[in-house]
This record gives sequence, C-alpha cells and structure tokens, in this order.
Amino acid sequence: MAKPRTPRSSSPASSVTTSLIAEIKSMIASGALGPGSRLPAERDMAKQFHVNRASVRQVLKVLEMMGVLTQRVGDGTYLSMSAEAILNEPLDFLVLLDDLSHHELFETRLIVEPELAARAADRATAEDLNSLRAAVTAMQNSASTEERLAADMAFHDAIFRASGNRICQLLFKRIHRTVLTSMSHLSNRVALEQPLAFHKRIYTAIRAHDAEAARQLMREHILDARSLLSQRPDTKNARL
Repeated sequence: MAKPRTPRSSSPASSVTTSLIAEIKSMIASGALGPGSRLPAERDMAKQFHVNRASVRQVLKVLEMMGVLTQRVGDGTYLSMSAEAILNEPLDFLVLLDDLSHHELFETRLIVEPELAARAADRATAEDLNSLRAAVTAMQNSASTEERLAADMAFHDAIFRASGNRICQLLFKRIHRTVLTSMSHLSNRVALEQPLAFHKRIYTAIRAHDAEAARQLMREHILDARSLLSQRPDTKNARL
C-alpha cells in the first residue's frame, strides 16, 4: 500500500505556487481535466494537494489572469477551452516565478526576431502583406495607448506568422506581448512617429522581399526599443 502523503511544510509562496501548478498540469496531461471542464472546489483541492485554501485561491487567481481558467459566479471555476497552453509554461508565468529581466527578453528578441523578419521577406504571401499594411495603418490611426499597443502587437505577430515557423510565432508573440505590457507606461512619452517609422520601413523591406534589409531594420527597431526602456530611473534593476 502506498504511503499517505504528508502535509507540505511551510515554504516560500513561489514554491507552493509552482507545486500547485505542477499538480494542475498533471491533471490536464492525464486527462483528468479537459478544456471546458470544471475544477474541484477549493476546499477539495486544498485537501487533495495538502495545502491551505488560501494557496489554492492564489494559484487559481493567477491562472485566471493568464486566461487558463474562468470563474463563473455561483457556478465554479472552469478550464478554458485553450488551457492546453499551461502545459507549455506560459512566458508570463515564467516571468513571475523566475524573475526574468528585460535584458534577457530583449537579448532573446535580438537573437531571433531579425531572422524571422528576414524569413518573412522571403516567404510573405499577399495575405501576410495585407496584414502588415493593416497593422501599420492601425498604428498610424491609433487614438489611444490601447489601440497603439494592439497595432504594435498585430504588426509583429504578422511578421512571426509570415516567417512560416509556427513555434517561433507562438513563442515570440508571448515575448513581444510581455515586453509591450511592461513598456506600456512609456507610450505616452514616446512619439508615435518613432516606432511607426520603423514599422513602415520594415514593411517596405518585406514587401520588396529584401531579407537583409528586413533583418537589419528589425535589429535596429529592437535596439531602439531597448534604449527607450533604459531611460527608466530604475532601469538598473528593472524587472518585469
């Protein structure tokens, strides 16, 4: 007979959170939880995983913010239809657990995104070019920070999609979203023309199927964004 699990001793909140996430991932991987299914009640999960209800509640809140779970008032907590993403360790949760720095995220972008832009120049279809042009127009006509950031996200996502690599598209869409979220407070201090000019030039290079120009322009665009972030007073210890 298997030995009963002993209650976890007190540990840092991040360790408890990591363990609970692992338990929920295991339930998804095993099929015990499927997209759209209802999770057990908080008290039942606390008993099953040998933690207190406050820890369970905290983890559920984090997963809800990430879009993995949805809370239905008076009904319970449900796994979102796209919740399989939890098995891939969403970037934003890794940032919370491992305290990834802006430097690491921008370094990752510099290593890969210029090459994705070059591949987009080689592979972009008419539909891809239409998406890029629409994103440039949306940024140019944006009337709020939210619209501007959405247009920025759409532009880069169109490049990732045009590159033809679905893994890179999924990964770098998350990375770009994380960076944009952390930089949203800078939008009101940076003239729209600055990122817009880069987007227009990158779009022109991709439309002309000039891979080398697209690669270089994307590199310059990322370096420019990184330099803007470095203007923050707390940049030495800036964390997401």
